[in-house]
Amino acid sequence: MTDIEIAQKTKLKEINLIAKKLGLSKNNLIHYGRNIAKIDNLTLKPKGNLILVTSINPTTAGEGKTTLSIGLADALSLLGKSVCLALREPSLGPVFGIKGGATGGGYSQIVPMEEINLHFTGDFHAITSANNLLCAMIDNHIFQGNSLNIDENNIKFHRCVDINDRALREITIAQDGLRASVERKESFSITSASEIMAILCLSKDLVDLKKRLGNIVVAFSKAGKPIYAKDLQAENAMTILLQQAIKPNLVQTLTSTPALIHGGPFANIAHGCNSILATLSALTYADYAVTEAGFGADLGGEKFIDIKSREANLNAKVVVIVVTVRALKLHGGCDKQNLLTPNVTQVKKGICILEKHIENLKNVFNKRIICAINKFDNDCEEEIEVIKNSCKKYKVDAFVATPHQNGGKGCTDLAQAVIKECDKKSLPQKYAYNLNDSIITKTRDICKRVYGAKDIRLSDKAKELLKTIEPFAKDFYVCIAKSQYSLSDNPTLIGRPKDFIVEIKDFELRSGANMVVALAGNIMLMPGLSKVPAACNMHINENGSIKGLF
Repeated sequence: MTDIEIAQKTKLKEINLIAKKLGLSKNNLIHYGRNIAKIDNLTLKPKGNLILVTSINPTTAGEGKTTLSIGLADALSLLGKSVCLALREPSLGPVFGIKGGATGGGYSQIVPMEEINLHFTGDFHAITSANNLLCAMIDNHIFQGNSLNIDENNIKFHRCVDINDRALREITIAQDGLRASVERKESFSITSASEIMAILCLSKDLVDLKKRLGNIVVAFSKAGKPIYAKDLQAENAMTILLQQAIKPNLVQTLTSTPALIHGGPFANIAHGCNSILATLSALTYADYAVTEAGFGADLGGEKFIDIKSREANLNAKVVVIVVTVRALKLHGGCDKQNLLTPNVTQVKKGICILEKHIENLKNVFNKRIICAINKFDNDCEEEIEVIKNSCKKYKVDAFVATPHQNGGKGCTDLAQAVIKECDKKSLPQKYAYNLNDSIITKTRDICKRVYGAKDIRLSDKAKELLKTIEPFAKDFYVCIAKSQYSLSDNPTLIGRPKDFIVEIKDFELRSGANMVVALAGNIMLMPGLSKVPAACNMHINENGSIKGLF
């Protein structure tokens, strides 16, 4: 059966019953039908064990990190533990594009799958609306006389939409010919890469949200002075649009494990973690909180520790790193057409990428690690043994897991190992860079220490931008946007490349999120659709039943 067929055959429990597992009452719920609710009126006192799931650099074959996270949570529940998932919301871009949604797969899914992958509770729409309201207010201010003396050639805040649409990467606006209109260049990002998305995910409450929105640097004046959203008196209206979106969403897995799904920044072009509020809620109302960071440990994993953990005072007890035999084959140079054929040699060639991520998690971030081998039917024992032997060198336990085929039952050995690690005292967390260092030093530290780069090289544009934003970003986080397919900024450099230079082509100031985004290589903040997008294979009948979603 397909993922959607499995999900549609599952009888869901009413959301009140799922909330009871977390000790939440009806007074804590804002219902969106029988199976979805937002949670409200919470008293957050984190006490649980935080488990971070990450992976090696992904490949086109898929690693199943979300599927593994859900399977692990279900396994902990099967073992009688109080557990709650904290995951990101899917974006319509990948859903209708090439990557797919973010609700897991097989017998390890969060449900209702269609609603979560599509409009859900409207959070993405609210974020998009708040973002574009601010953009409209910027252009309207210029049209109405420009009393703030905004330099229309130095506007830093841009529009967004939650669809892959490469035609909107660079456009020209205000071509209406009105006398006071200022025709100018504009660009769209996908909503998941927007500053509003980052702000929502990093905000502690409504007051913090409004403050952060007001602190967005939208432009510079012709005299070089920063212009903030609060200078346009935009922060209250934006907060009004986001007042419901800031509340985490409660759903369930196929086996009724509670799941908080909230926020959806991509990890290759944003910070790649679900909201702080959802994670703190999971840690407050369950003994074990399972969360994941997008893409590989060099992207979402690094950003989870260096950005989100610092911001929310989090320290994951254990990090589970997901690996597949077929991903290692691809990193070892295997042709995609031959993935189903056992090839120990290519697994051995590709194992270097797993070893680099293990070294990072142990030596750079000081984390306890468990390796989860997400097993597929065509994987042979000799290939799996290569992974286990490699992990032994680093004193890391490795466990075979089969969440897609068997749900939580396929992850019980992994779950028992996670419980054992969580019983130990937390290790002091380390970071890839010092917050007090310069932007360029922090960027270089990530590239050299985490990616293994020889150095970084800034474009002339990046150098000029750095001069402008450095005075406003001395203690800001650095969020590097780069290809997810390689440790480097070049997606064709598979495995563990050496002696490479990371090209930083641009910087973006995200003052409301207290971060600077460094754009590396040819990364785009607006993805495009494939030749045959997933949207072409979807169908809906006269009864509203959806097929082909996944």
